[in-house]
Amino acid sequence: MVNSLSFLNPTTITGALLLAVIFLGLSIGLSMIVRRIAHRIEKHLSDITAVRYSSLLVEVLIFIVGFILYAHLIPELRALGSALLAGISVTSIIVGLAAQQTLSNLIAGFSLILYRPVKIGDLIQLNTPRGLITARVEGINLGFTSLVNDEKLEIIVPNTIMMTSTLIRLENK
Repeated sequence: MVNSLSFLNPTTITGALLLAVIFLGLSIGLSMIVRRIAHRIEKHLSDITAVRYSSLLVEVLIFIVGFILYAHLIPELRALGSALLAGISVTSIIVGLAAQQTLSNLIAGFSLILYRPVKIGDLIQLNTPRGLITARVEGINLGFTSLVNDEKLEIIVPNTIMMTSTLIRLENK
């Protein structure tokens, strides 16, 4: 008796490709659902930064989990996965050391969004190479924060500076 789902057999090339298409489709579908939910939530918030970062993180995790589950089903990819993990471990150490400043700005960006010491629209004082400045927070990104002073000059501050400096909040939005 032939199994009606034999075309999904992960040991055959046809089954492996069909499963890849299914997992990719499911990952894309779940990602689209997360994106729609995030857009609906954004309509009700004044500061959408945290929602955007969170939804992007969830979307990336969906694809990673989908690939891991797929790789677990395909016998040939299990051995390849072990070799890739060993290679990725060494590579991640090298990339981590090379991108140390960028990664610290990224983590500081998450901290700014999570702890909210400043919000978009706040008027703050910050010590810069030009001395003490007063500026309004225009945007908070993962790597930097944009400020605009009274002279309409845009000041780009790395998030590590925003998290490690003493800020004086003059006005809340």
